[in-house]
Amino acid sequence: MKTNRIIARLDIKGPNLVKGIHLEGLRVLGRPEAFARYYYENGADELFFQDVVASLYERNSLVDIISNTAKEIFIPLTVGGGIRTISDINAVLRAGADKVCINTAAIKNPNFIKEAAKVFGSSTILISIEAIQQADGRYLAYTDNGREHTGVEVVEWAKRVEELGAGEVLITSVDREGTGLGLDIDLIKQISEKISIPLIAHGGASDERNIEQTFKEAKPDAIALASILHYNVIRTLPSNVIGVEEGNTDFLKSGKAFSRINPTTIKSIKEFLNNNSVSVRL
Repeated sequence: MKTNRIIARLDIKGPNLVKGIHLEGLRVLGRPEAFARYYYENGADELFFQDVVASLYERNSLVDIISNTAKEIFIPLTVGGGIRTISDINAVLRAGADKVCINTAAIKNPNFIKEAAKVFGSSTILISIEAIQQADGRYLAYTDNGREHTGVEVVEWAKRVEELGAGEVLITSVDREGTGLGLDIDLIKQISEKISIPLIAHGGASDERNIEQTFKEAKPDAIALASILHYNVIRTLPSNVIGVEEGNTDFLKSGKAFSRINPTTIKSIKEFLNNNSVSVRL
């Protein structure tokens, strides 16, 4: 029986951890380092850092955050956002990342996947797919936090990136992301049935039962979580530990969380999964 993974996703803008809905309307939550340490101590299998404005500025600005995190946190770290060249990959790996996540550059130049896998090994290369369901039911891939239409069909793209040498796929339902409406089991299942490399599901998790159902029915290898974890940290850690540097802090100060999301911890999720016949590392 395979051991499923729970990954904490941290979207970063400047010095802050942020969170939005449909990858838009970003709200400042606090210092990413505080959240990362909490998730590490709470049993996260991996941490995934995404620079959400990297495409806008055509560069990834997470090197310092990753370098500081890697000194104190000893689980795999994945970095995404603005990864366009072999040099970009080398920079974040040297900072302490274990894997890189690529989206825009891979769609613009699929051979970049092959080149990157050859230089760094397939296990280092994760391809992100941001999916939006169309009126006809198809899922198409988007880039730049779900803003840019590509016309690329999601399942076929997932199969192709595997053929090109990617070691893992991250599928995000932009329609569900940040909403608490539940992970898109149909989307995840379509991809998991067509690829043999590990699949990470992301976007819309509402509660522990939804996570259990997704693992059992869609069979991803991992689920990446954000809101359901972040909102619990906000109500758990003292505000001086969370910290805020700049930006839209009104949401943080309000003490509110999105009504459809049931905040919880990684430890609680894993205990629930283990008690319901889903294998996870405790």
